[in-house]
Amino acid sequence: MSQAVAAAPRSDARTASRWFAALILPIGPAAIALLRYFLPYDTVDDPATITTKILADPGRSSLVLWFGYIGVLTLVPGAYFVGRLIRARAPWLTAIALLLLVPGYLSLPWASSGDVFTWSAGQAGLDAGAITRAAEITHGSADIAGVVFVVGHVLGTILLGIALWRSRMVPRWAAVATAISQPIHFVAAVVLVSHTLDLVGWGLQAVGFAAVGWAILRLRDDAWQPLP
Repeated sequence: MSQAVAAAPRSDARTASRWFAALILPIGPAAIALLRYFLPYDTVDDPATITTKILADPGRSSLVLWFGYIGVLTLVPGAYFVGRLIRARAPWLTAIALLLLVPGYLSLPWASSGDVFTWSAGQAGLDAGAITRAAEITHGSADIAGVVFVVGHVLGTILLGIALWRSRMVPRWAAVATAISQPIHFVAAVVLVSHTLDLVGWGLQAVGFAAVGWAILRLRDDAWQPLP
């Protein structure tokens, strides 16, 4: 009797953790999808143009910063929950994908700190030329963070999609959506320069992660977290 009573809270916690995972999984990619869609400038713009566009629409720029903050809070937990679901069936691919993804996602706030500075400086009434000159002087760690973010989240997501395919834990379309999401984002950001296509790219990752969440919800508690 005492063992059954003691096990009940643990079981409830496991159910709650599955619901938490399912709910948080699509939030990060969806937030970045909206960020990329509403971004007031293009990725390929020069610093002066970026400054001008941010200052010209501070409300939109502020919204983008909020989406970025939501992404920072949720992308790493989402990647962890995907890995937790599939690591037993695709251990090496999952491990490599997470080794790329987690540092990439953690580099996002450092790599995008220039946008926060530009918005804040604009709100303080500083001259656009002075803001641009300051924004062009970046610390080496910010440059490295940019590379880690780009390489980590693009290659990491591709490998995670392949791992999802091999795990057979989600429908094949969800694995494909995840794998192609970031190549589409890359093309949209630096080749075609299309915010709508960028929305589609990150949106595909959000849909793929939502499918992972649904697979987690369908698990039994013992499959998600076996009791000792």
